[in-house]
Amino acid sequence: MKVSVSMYSLASTIKQEGWSVADFIHYAKKISLDGVELLDFYWKGEDPSSEIIEAKEALHDTGLVVSAYDVSNNFVKESEEERAAEVEKILKGISVAKEFGTDIVRVFCGDLHGALTYEDGQQWIIDGLKACAPKAEAAGVTLAIENHGLLAGKSRQVEDIIKNVDSPWVKSTFDTGNFLLVHEEPQLAFDRLKREIVHVHFKDFREKEEGDGPGFKSTQGVELVGTVPGDGQVDLSYIVDGLKQEGYEGWLSIEYEGHDDAREANEEAVRRLRHLLVREGA
Repeated sequence: MKVSVSMYSLASTIKQEGWSVADFIHYAKKISLDGVELLDFYWKGEDPSSEIIEAKEALHDTGLVVSAYDVSNNFVKESEEERAAEVEKILKGISVAKEFGTDIVRVFCGDLHGALTYEDGQQWIIDGLKACAPKAEAAGVTLAIENHGLLAGKSRQVEDIIKNVDSPWVKSTFDTGNFLLVHEEPQLAFDRLKREIVHVHFKDFREKEEGDGPGFKSTQGVELVGTVPGDGQVDLSYIVDGLKQEGYEGWLSIEYEGHDDAREANEEAVRRLRHLLVREGA
């Protein structure tokens, strides 16, 4: 298995220091990574062409590759025009992914907002992904649904969407931490989705304590905060061992969402993940 880090994992540092995508890539090289995960919302201009060129030059200089390209779409919108715009985001993302030589595009289903429920949005999500699947197939790119947020964050929901889209080019980005936000044990979620996983977010959460910064509220109102993987509630060794048993040879991409210094937290996360992979014989 190969180790990557999501650009979002350095969100606080990127904001404070005004990093470009190229700056992030050069940082990633310093902490002994195999690749980087890039996100569509980190381009600074409306036309990212020049920034993409700079990022490709940074990849060439560092010898790193792009593990996945992330599109932050939301299909749970009431108008057909709005949902069509979300399809276009993904189609554009497929083209950018091909420029970077990655065959994984991370996608979302949608967000919980207003009175809309998962049941309201399920068919919109399925239809949106079905509309994107032909271009993904033609490009040799897999659309990897992340269990993101509170609307479609359960493994059963992700499984149902993948089944109903019915395309070998639509699979799972398995986020190890996010299942806690919908009160599902990550180990059980892994057992359900393990044959659909093409990309992994290596993440951990714990319940918020007094003195912690802002957290993420779960579906039951429990507030969680991000931790360095291994300091939270996720049994990461179970998941890594399970991936090994499944013959998974893809990316484990670190995604830290805590309040400690992001650089220090990510460097420790890399050390822990490398150790875990060696210990598990992966």
